[in-house]
Amino acid sequence: MADAFNRFNTGGQYFYQPQHPRGLNHRNGSPISSARGLFQPNTDTPSPNRSPGTHSPAHNPYSMYNHNNHRQNHLLSGGAGHNFQTQMGLHKGFQSQNHGNNAHHMSNQTQDHGIVGHNSAFGNHQYTNSGSNLTASTPHYAPSHLQNGNSDQSGGLGNSAPNEHWADQEAEYGRLQKAGDKPHFYARNSPHVSRFPGASQSSITRSTDIEEHEAEDAGSWDALDLGGHGLKSMGPSLFRHYPNLRKIYFNHNKLTWLPGEVGHMRNLTVLDLSFNKLDALPAEIGMLTNLKKLLLYGNELRDLPYEIGSLYQLEMLGIAGNHMLRADYMERMREHGTKEFVRFLREQAPAPAPPNDREWIQLVDDADTEPEKFTVCSWNTLCDRAATQAAYGYTPSGALAWEHRRGVILDELTHRNADILTLQEIDIENYNEYFRPNLAAEDYKGIFWPKSRAQTMGEKESKIVDGCAIFYKNTKYILLDKQLVVFSREALNRPDMKGEHDVYNRVMPRDHIAVVALLESRATGSRLIVVNTHLAWEGWFADVKVVQVAILMEQIAKLAETYSKWPPCKDKELFKYANEDRADGLPETRIEPAPSMKYDAALQIPLLICGDFNSMADSGVHALITSGSLAPTHADLGTQKYGDFTRHGMNHPFTLKSAYASVGHWPFTNYTPDFREVIDYAWYSTNSLQVTGLLGEVDPEYMRRVPGFPNWHFPSDHLALYVEFQVKGRKEARKAVEADFGPSRQSSRQ
Repeated sequence: MADAFNRFNTGGQYFYQPQHPRGLNHRNGSPISSARGLFQPNTDTPSPNRSPGTHSPAHNPYSMYNHNNHRQNHLLSGGAGHNFQTQMGLHKGFQSQNHGNNAHHMSNQTQDHGIVGHNSAFGNHQYTNSGSNLTASTPHYAPSHLQNGNSDQSGGLGNSAPNEHWADQEAEYGRLQKAGDKPHFYARNSPHVSRFPGASQSSITRSTDIEEHEAEDAGSWDALDLGGHGLKSMGPSLFRHYPNLRKIYFNHNKLTWLPGEVGHMRNLTVLDLSFNKLDALPAEIGMLTNLKKLLLYGNELRDLPYEIGSLYQLEMLGIAGNHMLRADYMERMREHGTKEFVRFLREQAPAPAPPNDREWIQLVDDADTEPEKFTVCSWNTLCDRAATQAAYGYTPSGALAWEHRRGVILDELTHRNADILTLQEIDIENYNEYFRPNLAAEDYKGIFWPKSRAQTMGEKESKIVDGCAIFYKNTKYILLDKQLVVFSREALNRPDMKGEHDVYNRVMPRDHIAVVALLESRATGSRLIVVNTHLAWEGWFADVKVVQVAILMEQIAKLAETYSKWPPCKDKELFKYANEDRADGLPETRIEPAPSMKYDAALQIPLLICGDFNSMADSGVHALITSGSLAPTHADLGTQKYGDFTRHGMNHPFTLKSAYASVGHWPFTNYTPDFREVIDYAWYSTNSLQVTGLLGEVDPEYMRRVPGFPNWHFPSDHLALYVEFQVKGRKEARKAVEADFGPSRQSSRQ
């Protein structure tokens, strides 16, 4: 599984309407007054504060109207062809301000833009209007007050009594309906705008919703309010250029369609499209998996895309007022609420069309067929125990079921037909009962070790412990040796780490392993060291991952030295049953085995290190593997102490490179809604191996509507890596033998 790194997206409480410099391009309808300069009371366009008293913006040193201390932000909104309005959302921490449409400084009386006594997500206040006390728990409107005086306007379901789910819909629908087409309705009602004249802290109660999300709203350019401007379209560039917005309000416009580019805005938590003329939503809406609110009140929707089922964090789906929407959808929403409705859409959605196959990228001219080549597939398969609905709430239960996923995994492996498979997160039970027997039918033999915790568990309990497996084509390779590396055990056995508390507290509890295999080609006699590993996933254990890799490289160096002196393989004949015949009836072509190749030094043996390293390109793990050394002062090590590793640094003798580095930028190997990074690698020794081809990216058109893996076509949250390698030095070695340069011919085999 991928690292659970925190994905920070700092953003603020500020709404995006650009503020103009004093005295320039003032808002239409706000004539210049000698008393106020830019603003004066106006019955048509409410201003942030029309009272010139001590609490007015003119006297507030933190106000946006103050000459010396104001904050000015600008945003160009694609498709928004209107005069810019004064920015309404400013410094965080101000108390709520409520304005009457015609109000100046009033005492003991509060109005809120003409909407009195409503239960608002932005302000759950008690309002007092001319002596009438209307609380949020007693809405001032009844069903008869809704549009046309008809109680079914909010849902089109007749007069059935609303339950707790539908009551919230009606309350919010009524509030937004009465707001009309006032520009920047949300910005003007934000409790963070400024301070109401004469209001005390006790007289204004912050809403639960604002308090709940206040901590995550730090920063600027968090929200955009384009409500109430009569906009007929939204330019796609708005969604492409500002993907980090968290809240967008397009309510009370004339939008008839929403661009699919909205799917780029994957950080959105609130999207209000209420009171437009939308009759459909793009499938890309399902990419917005961080949405908590999707408000579609008062549109002309007839249906909803199944992709809404991916919005597993959605708390409010506002659909009241869509009179032509499917009756069964309205009824289900009324009876069960948003969470159940989203789950229903997710489970009922048909499996999408499969993507085009990933493109094969040829890196070396394939005309020369003489060099020895082999293919490798490395994949974290996401074990059954880890694939829960809590972790992958955007995935239908059928696509998450192990019976489905293991079948897709096996199909992928047999379709690729790689010479070597390095698989992570294979558990004991499925290795023994599913993968080993099924892959044996495809000419694979395998080795497997579970994580070290399995050694302390009973047989029944240990079945679900995952580990690392290496499969190889039996007709192509002979297994000469296999080794298990337990990182915690090796750390405890190092004399320089004796008594180091960080070793006992951080490294020892992690039970990750590596599996090493020494293979020999039956046809050529060349040997290959194959390593498969899975490191700690937690982002806060970056130091542990560095230590795990340092131990791994140290053990590989020792094994390579041993393998360079390994004796020749005597028996390379392929075992066959007496009655074994080819399926096509033709005689079997016998390949004469070649003698074992001799290696004079450890670095001459080709080396391949695959696995889920849970580390990105800027990590200490990546630096250590690719550069061959790591300073003890590296940031990933922090202040921890790990013997000689943190006293003198770490190093290894190999020259290694990532196979996918050959294609430059690679988008991801792990793909979930909140994490899309390269953390899986196939490292190879550049002195003895060369990448000749690899499997490319996933179909981009398909990915436009896929919020994360796993799904019906990709059974793991990790992407399978598939690479073709060429063994270097074979042609040069043969030339050396023909020229008969004596002892130098052996040293030329590199």
